[in-house]
Amino acid sequence: MSASVYHLLHVGGVILLVAFTFQAFGAAGKARGGAMLTGILSAVFLIAGFGLISKLDYEFSSGWILVKMICGLALAAIAAMAPKRPALRGPLTLGAIVTVLVAVYMVYFRPF
Repeated sequence: MSASVYHLLHVGGVILLVAFTFQAFGAAGKARGGAMLTGILSAVFLIAGFGLISKLDYEFSSGWILVKMICGLALAAIAAMAPKRPALRGPLTLGAIVTVLVAVYMVYFRPF
C-alpha cells in the first residue's frame, strides 16, 4: 500500500477513536457496545502508523514516535475504562484530553 493509504487509515482511525472515546464517557455505566469498536480502531491506527513509519523511512526508536505510541495505547486504555468506571469520568476525560494534545504536539513539533 502507498503511504497515502496508511496516512488516511492512521488519521481516520485516530479521529474516530477520539470520537468514540468521548462517546464512551457519555455512556459511562451503561451498555458497553463501543468497546469492541474502540479496540478495532486502536488496532487500525496503530498498524497504519507502523506502516506509515516504514513507508516514510522514519526510525522506530525516534522519541516522538515512542511518545505517540504510548499516547495511542493510553487513549485505547481510557476508552476501555470509561464505560466501566463512571466515578472516574472527570480524571479520565482530563487524561484523554492531555493524551490527545501531547500526541498532536509530538506529530507537529517532533521535539526529539
